[in-house]
Amino acid sequence: MKRSLLIALCFIFSTIAAQAQQPGGADAAYVKDNYTKFEYNIPMRDGKKLFTSVYVPKDQSKKYPFMMDRTCYSVAPYGVDKYKGSLGPSPQFLHDGYIFVYQDVRGRYMSEGIYEEMTPELENHKTNKDVDEGTDTYDTIDWLLKNVANNNGKVGVWGISYPGFYTTTALLSRHPALVAASPQAPIADLYRDDAFHDGAFMLVANFGFYPSFTNRQDDKPTQRRGKGFNMGTEDGYKFFLDMGSMRNSNVKYYKDTIRLWNEMMDHPNYDQHWKDRNVLTHLHDIKTATLVTGGWYDAEDLYGAINTYKVLAKNNPTTPVYFAMGPWVHGGWARGAGDHLGDVSFGGPTGPFYREKIEFAFFSHYLKGTPLDMPKVSTFETGENQWKTYKTWPPKEAEEKNLYFLPGGKLSFTAPATGKDDYKEFVSDPMNPVPFWDGITNDMQREYMTADQRFAEKRPDVLTYQTEVLDNDVTLAGNIWANLKVSTTGTDADWIVKVLDVYPDTASANKFTGKEVKMAGYEQMVRSEAMRGKYRNGFDKPEPFVPGKVTPVNFELQDVLHTFKKGHRVMVQIQSTWFPLIDRNTQQFQDIMKAKDTDFKKATHRVYSSKLHPSFLKVRVM
Repeated sequence: MKRSLLIALCFIFSTIAAQAQQPGGADAAYVKDNYTKFEYNIPMRDGKKLFTSVYVPKDQSKKYPFMMDRTCYSVAPYGVDKYKGSLGPSPQFLHDGYIFVYQDVRGRYMSEGIYEEMTPELENHKTNKDVDEGTDTYDTIDWLLKNVANNNGKVGVWGISYPGFYTTTALLSRHPALVAASPQAPIADLYRDDAFHDGAFMLVANFGFYPSFTNRQDDKPTQRRGKGFNMGTEDGYKFFLDMGSMRNSNVKYYKDTIRLWNEMMDHPNYDQHWKDRNVLTHLHDIKTATLVTGGWYDAEDLYGAINTYKVLAKNNPTTPVYFAMGPWVHGGWARGAGDHLGDVSFGGPTGPFYREKIEFAFFSHYLKGTPLDMPKVSTFETGENQWKTYKTWPPKEAEEKNLYFLPGGKLSFTAPATGKDDYKEFVSDPMNPVPFWDGITNDMQREYMTADQRFAEKRPDVLTYQTEVLDNDVTLAGNIWANLKVSTTGTDADWIVKVLDVYPDTASANKFTGKEVKMAGYEQMVRSEAMRGKYRNGFDKPEPFVPGKVTPVNFELQDVLHTFKKGHRVMVQIQSTWFPLIDRNTQQFQDIMKAKDTDFKKATHRVYSSKLHPSFLKVRVM
């Protein structure tokens, strides 16, 4: 059977530099011919040593800046005679000449110490025992400057996903030699990124990931990788239904042997465990030029990229902070053309433009002094399929408007005129949840981010609202907020909101369209998000619903830059299950991680669309 997507992502997350560990190829030959590899155990202030590979140009006639990647996914291959197949974020760096540094972070692979997931950062370091990723980065940079010959005294750091988090924490080292950093798809707040989305647990993504991610849980360096979990079937929908409640992940499979998995099971609320791991609260007094990169279709860390940029830009107004967002999945900018996702075309390659004109230009300027003519914000506008530049994000020109749900399943910028309690209702059955993917799969299928939703619209437990055919283009730029007025016969419920671009009947296929797919009437997902209703008034204080009582449920769907073209329609779908992308809500007010199979209950949910109880999306329109 195919391996879980998230197991494969361990390989991707270690950044593009790790993608070519295999021998062979032009880049691999170039690395061996032009670089000398060294391996060091660099001492930290508390005495622990971190394993670090350093690739130094053989040409010692000039000085070079450092480019560093700190990772929890291994700096393999190990051994001074074993070389990576490529170095740096892209081949431009490899051939331009840098000293490349790769480090196993504390507690991972060949580095000493005990690993903590998203190590809590400290605001004050009073003794040498007060260590975090910021101090580890500081100590590493200090050692490199003093012990690696022919460096020019400047350091750049980059990383994707978890290494993106370590890039963010590198900023917190505040080392004067760190002049440029690029957190790419960085985890910022694990509760809002990979683990939970507004309290709903990201089931299929995390279930396969943690067994493979857990390579050790002690202080003993090792090259051993974690062993992946084999579901024994490609039908993830059936597998997770048969698994039953979340507690069965340990009862049937993990047997309480995976510490990091148990941390999520033990902390379903946004308690101090998660608050300590929110790196956004520390992003002040940053002097390092920063390029934050993300993808509009990043199913893992969209929140992290967007909010890392927003917080950095707000808290550090005199620091050069750049923002790049393209039509990419998690890490998609680092490899490949970036010309489509699933059936949806983006009109041409977008990845090469980013790698050369944005990423390489940024680091080359700050590390080598080359000219830089780059806007602070470079974003790709989907739908229109063109790059747009702005001074800030979201653009100041964007005007806030409300897109209202109306009786009869209509959607309009005009508010409902009647005071009557109009509503649409559906029965949500956790034993027959709405699938997130129209097909058989046992992984996350990143293409779900743009996938056709006609399969979901046909179900009785999915509500649909749509505009009339648009007589002008409508461009949304910025975050979307769902403002729902709902009621339920239960005491808890999930609310999933999907914003869709409905193609006209005249739409034709592009070269990426699947053979069995018709683009006429295609319902392309543009943005979607889940909200566990009991957290509607705070992720740290769950509250039950009062059965039958009309209740506001407001939550953010994250940012977009998308144009709904003339002749298209805007559609919104609302549902309460999204399986197995997220776990199932028992629809009772309880700790779902400890619930039993018998706790799942059907419930009837209503969404209101009246003057008295309006439901709407707050959007930003250009």
